[in-house]
Amino acid sequence: MTTEANICQSPHAGVQGPRSLDDLVARVADCGARPRIVLAACAEAHALGALLDAMDRGIAQPLLVGDMEQAARIAADLSRDISGLAAVHAPDPREAVQRAVDLVRGGEAEVLMKGLVNTDVLLRRVLNRATGLPPKGVLSHVAVFELPVRGGGTRLAMMTDAAVNIRPNLQRKLEIVHNAVAVARALGIARPRVAMLAATEKVILPAMPATLDAQIVARMAEQGEFGAADVAGPMALDIAISPDAAARKGVDHPVAGCADILVAPDIESGNILYKSLTTLAHADMASTMAGSSAPLVVTSRGDSERSKFCSVALAGYLALAARG
Repeated sequence: MTTEANICQSPHAGVQGPRSLDDLVARVADCGARPRIVLAACAEAHALGALLDAMDRGIAQPLLVGDMEQAARIAADLSRDISGLAAVHAPDPREAVQRAVDLVRGGEAEVLMKGLVNTDVLLRRVLNRATGLPPKGVLSHVAVFELPVRGGGTRLAMMTDAAVNIRPNLQRKLEIVHNAVAVARALGIARPRVAMLAATEKVILPAMPATLDAQIVARMAEQGEFGAADVAGPMALDIAISPDAAARKGVDHPVAGCADILVAPDIESGNILYKSLTTLAHADMASTMAGSSAPLVVTSRGDSERSKFCSVALAGYLALAARG
């Protein structure tokens, strides 16, 4: 009988990418070249704490931009001293974001992290054509989490987009998949398996237009749109991640039962899936905004401390991968 372990691991044979979030953290620490991460509007306890924890673990070199008097008080409440860290005093959040973006543009930082500032303010500064970070395409949210493998151990999987693109059209979905595939390859998945999620495996029009988009994206993948990648769609969630469900329903496809990337049809379903994993399954998440010229750490207020820390580690890992 074919097991989940050899189904899901065989396309990655010989690749030494991380298999868990702890493994991801260890890879960055073992590298010894701590990525430079700038925290914009740094007077925010959870983000500041996560970045300082990352510094202690040897996976980040912090740069702080924001209200440094308030940040010092927050650090003191955390029993930390930030007086020796590189810092820029910029009390206004908009100014702090721009100063942080300038540090990334100038090569003084490799990762931009969100602090006490609204996400829309940060993203407007990032996307500014004149003073922002040169985009590689559209921005999209990519979350990385662990899935258990039958027989023991875990593997990393991804889901997108739970936070940025509200109702993506076909072209935007292609770019969302491109972003997620790039993250997967940076994590050592040479041939990512992508499931275009839906409620059914059939194209149903006009009731479910996302099913047609999913089918078109899958067919474009067969024509080489994403390079070495397998894309299936439309595909229900259970078939995408459960070999048993795929077998029961008679779905035979390289993606069935072991998807590396789950692509939600819209932000509602993506956000619900993300929060179902974090609140019902208590899954830790590492997330990034993909599509920019530098990794972005933009975590949710509801994310756990562990998820915020793992997001810093993921951004550091992507920054190190970009160094070559």
